[in-house]
Amino acid sequence: MGQIVDVAGVGDIPEGEAIVVSGLDNETGKDIAVFHTEDDEFYALDDECTHETASLADGWLEGDRVECPMHASDFCLKTGKVMCLPATESTFTHKVEVVQGRVLLHPGQSVEGAERP
Repeated sequence: MGQIVDVAGVGDIPEGEAIVVSGLDNETGKDIAVFHTEDDEFYALDDECTHETASLADGWLEGDRVECPMHASDFCLKTGKVMCLPATESTFTHKVEVVQGRVLLHPGQSVEGAERP
């Protein structure tokens, strides 16, 4: 997969927040949440919790983890690894980079060291 999606300017995603890139706008066909952490890093995960249908973009960020807003499963933003129940499956990570002040998403391109669900 070679698509690159220009998500937003760095300042358009507040620290501690996320935005969703629609599955209609990327070649994976899945919604992807792009997170901006308080450490000024950007990460991307499939937006749907692996436990039950809930948007991870609506969850709570703490460090390098996002907590699902429905049942409080935690996922590592760096690897996609599920960190606590009730979810038991990891989620897919997508490569994100910042180039000239723009947040660029590479849908379907795995992050090095990430787990594959």
